[in-house]
Amino acid sequence: MKRFIASLLMTLLSLSVLGNESVSLKPFKKDDWGNILAQAQGKPMAIHFWGVTCAPCSKEMPQWGKFMKQHPQAHVIFIQVDNVSPEMMRTMLIKANLGDADNYFLASDYDEYLWYRINPQWHGETPITITLNESGKQSLIQGPINFKNLSKLFQ
Repeated sequence: MKRFIASLLMTLLSLSVLGNESVSLKPFKKDDWGNILAQAQGKPMAIHFWGVTCAPCSKEMPQWGKFMKQHPQAHVIFIQVDNVSPEMMRTMLIKANLGDADNYFLASDYDEYLWYRINPQWHGETPITITLNESGKQSLIQGPINFKNLSKLFQ
Protein backbone atom coordinates (compact mmCIF):
# COMPACT_ATOMS: atom_id res chain seq x y z
CA MET A 1 0.00 0.00 0.00
CA LYS A 2 2.82 2.40 0.91
CA ARG A 3 4.48 1.75 -2.46
CA PHE A 4 1.17 2.37 -4.27
CA ILE A 5 0.67 5.70 -2.50
CA ALA A 6 4.24 6.77 -3.26
CA SER A 7 3.78 5.82 -6.92
CA LEU A 8 0.47 7.70 -7.08
CA LEU A 9 2.04 10.81 -5.53
CA MET A 10 4.92 10.72 -8.01
CA THR A 11 2.49 10.39 -10.92
CA LEU A 12 0.44 13.33 -9.66
CA LEU A 13 3.60 15.36 -9.11
CA SER A 14 4.87 14.67 -12.62
CA LEU A 15 1.48 15.59 -14.09
CA SER A 16 1.37 18.87 -12.22
CA VAL A 17 4.94 19.66 -13.22
CA LEU A 18 4.33 18.74 -16.85
CA GLY A 19 1.31 21.01 -16.89
CA ASN A 20 3.57 24.03 -16.50
CA GLU A 21 4.22 25.52 -19.95
CA SER A 22 7.51 27.21 -19.08
CA VAL A 23 9.41 24.23 -17.63
CA SER A 24 8.91 20.57 -18.44
CA LEU A 25 10.21 18.19 -15.79
CA LYS A 26 10.33 14.43 -16.22
CA PRO A 27 10.64 11.96 -13.34
CA PHE A 28 13.97 10.15 -13.14
CA LYS A 29 13.65 6.77 -11.43
CA LYS A 30 16.35 4.43 -10.14
CA ASP A 31 16.28 2.23 -13.22
CA ASP A 32 16.24 5.05 -15.80
CA TRP A 33 20.02 5.44 -16.10
CA GLY A 34 20.27 3.06 -19.08
CA ASN A 35 17.53 5.00 -20.87
CA ILE A 36 19.38 8.27 -20.27
CA LEU A 37 22.63 6.84 -21.66
CA ALA A 38 20.82 5.43 -24.69
CA GLN A 39 19.79 8.96 -25.67
CA ALA A 40 23.40 9.71 -26.65
CA GLN A 41 23.15 7.45 -29.74
CA GLY A 42 26.85 7.77 -30.51
CA LYS A 43 26.97 11.52 -29.99
CA PRO A 44 28.55 13.45 -27.12
CA MET A 45 26.31 14.15 -24.15
CA ALA A 46 26.56 15.59 -20.64
CA ILE A 47 24.37 14.67 -17.68
CA HIS A 48 24.45 17.26 -14.91
CA PHE A 49 23.23 16.40 -11.40
CA TRP A 50 22.33 19.46 -9.35
CA GLY A 51 20.31 20.47 -6.32
CA VAL A 52 18.14 23.47 -5.53
CA THR A 53 19.65 23.61 -2.02
CA CYS A 54 23.24 23.21 -3.27
CA ALA A 55 25.04 26.58 -3.04
CA PRO A 56 27.60 25.82 -5.79
CA CYS A 57 24.73 24.60 -8.00
CA SER A 58 22.85 27.86 -7.47
CA LYS A 59 25.87 29.81 -8.71
CA GLU A 60 26.56 27.45 -11.59
CA MET A 61 23.09 26.96 -13.10
CA PRO A 62 22.97 30.42 -14.78
CA GLN A 63 26.34 29.58 -16.37
CA TRP A 64 24.76 26.40 -17.72
CA GLY A 65 22.00 28.57 -19.20
CA LYS A 66 24.60 30.70 -20.99
CA PHE A 67 26.43 27.60 -22.18
CA MET A 68 23.25 26.10 -23.63
CA LYS A 69 22.46 29.35 -25.45
CA GLN A 70 25.97 29.45 -26.93
CA HIS A 71 25.92 25.72 -27.79
CA PRO A 72 22.40 24.88 -28.97
CA GLN A 73 23.69 21.63 -30.52
CA ALA A 74 24.89 20.37 -27.13
CA HIS A 75 22.94 17.47 -25.70
CA VAL A 76 22.80 18.12 -21.96
CA ILE A 77 20.43 16.51 -19.47
CA PHE A 78 19.83 18.12 -16.09
CA ILE A 79 18.74 15.98 -13.13
CA GLN A 80 17.63 17.76 -9.95
CA VAL A 81 18.27 15.59 -6.87
CA ASP A 82 16.81 17.50 -3.90
CA ASN A 83 13.50 16.68 -2.30
CA VAL A 84 11.95 20.09 -3.01
CA SER A 85 8.73 21.36 -4.51
CA PRO A 86 8.29 21.57 -8.28
CA GLU A 87 7.87 25.32 -7.89
CA MET A 88 11.37 25.60 -6.42
CA MET A 89 12.80 23.58 -9.32
CA ARG A 90 10.92 25.64 -11.90
CA THR A 91 11.97 28.93 -10.32
CA MET A 92 15.66 28.02 -10.37
CA LEU A 93 15.51 26.66 -13.92
CA ILE A 94 13.69 29.73 -15.22
CA LYS A 95 16.18 32.07 -13.55
CA ALA A 96 19.00 30.09 -15.15
CA ASN A 97 17.32 30.23 -18.60
CA LEU A 98 17.06 26.44 -18.62
CA GLY A 99 13.29 26.12 -18.85
CA ASP A 100 13.56 24.58 -22.32
CA ALA A 101 16.37 22.20 -21.39
CA ASP A 102 16.01 18.44 -20.95
CA ASN A 103 15.09 18.57 -17.25
CA TYR A 104 14.46 15.68 -14.86
CA PHE A 105 13.77 15.47 -11.15
CA LEU A 106 14.72 12.55 -8.95
CA ALA A 107 11.57 10.50 -8.40
CA SER A 108 13.14 7.96 -6.06
CA ASP A 109 15.27 8.16 -2.96
CA TYR A 110 18.64 9.82 -3.43
CA ASP A 111 20.68 6.97 -2.03
CA GLU A 112 23.91 5.02 -2.36
CA TYR A 113 22.31 2.45 -4.67
CA LEU A 114 21.51 5.17 -7.18
CA TRP A 115 24.95 6.78 -6.94
CA TYR A 116 26.74 3.47 -7.37
CA ARG A 117 24.57 2.41 -10.29
CA ILE A 118 25.32 5.68 -12.10
CA ASN A 119 29.04 5.75 -11.30
CA PRO A 120 30.84 3.75 -8.58
CA GLN A 121 33.17 6.72 -7.94
CA TRP A 122 30.28 9.03 -7.12
CA HIS A 123 29.42 9.46 -3.43
CA GLY A 124 26.36 11.69 -3.81
CA GLU A 125 27.93 15.16 -3.84
CA THR A 126 26.59 17.86 -6.14
CA PRO A 127 27.18 19.42 -8.54
CA ILE A 128 28.49 16.55 -10.60
CA THR A 129 28.56 16.06 -14.35
CA ILE A 130 29.02 12.88 -16.31
CA THR A 131 30.10 13.33 -19.92
CA LEU A 132 30.00 10.79 -22.72
CA ASN A 133 32.12 11.14 -25.83
CA GLU A 134 31.14 9.80 -29.28
CA SER A 135 32.31 6.29 -28.37
CA GLY A 136 30.31 6.32 -25.12
CA LYS A 137 33.32 6.67 -22.80
CA GLN A 138 32.19 8.31 -19.56
CA SER A 139 34.04 10.91 -17.53
CA LEU A 140 33.02 12.00 -14.05
CA ILE A 141 33.50 15.69 -13.26
CA GLN A 142 33.00 16.51 -9.59
CA GLY A 143 32.21 20.06 -8.57
CA PRO A 144 31.59 23.02 -10.84
CA ILE A 145 32.24 22.42 -14.53
CA ASN A 146 34.91 24.04 -16.65
CA PHE A 147 32.76 25.30 -19.52
CA LYS A 148 35.74 25.86 -21.86
CA ASN A 149 36.63 22.18 -21.55
CA LEU A 150 32.99 21.16 -21.89
CA SER A 151 32.60 23.13 -25.12
CA LYS A 152 35.38 20.98 -26.66
CA LEU A 153 33.20 17.91 -26.16
CA PHE A 154 30.51 19.38 -28.41
CA GLN A 155 32.72 20.71 -31.25
